[in-house]
Amino acid sequence: MRRATSWFKSGYSSGASNNCVETRIAHKNVDVRDSAHPQGTTLTFDSTAWRAFLGSVRNNEL
Repeated sequence: MRRATSWFKSGYSSGASNNCVETRIAHKNVDVRDSAHPQGTTLTFDSTAWRAFLGSVRNNEL
């Protein structure tokens, strides 16, 4: 089983802003949280759903 990575922001996010989300790879899932509220709710996606979401974003489908 793979260990969880550290939380990270997108390279497109401003380093001075907390107005974005952070992600981490956790075992076979991807966790997502609000960087302004890191102790708040975390959304978890399986790797298939995460890849589909990223593909939709890249293709301007959302």
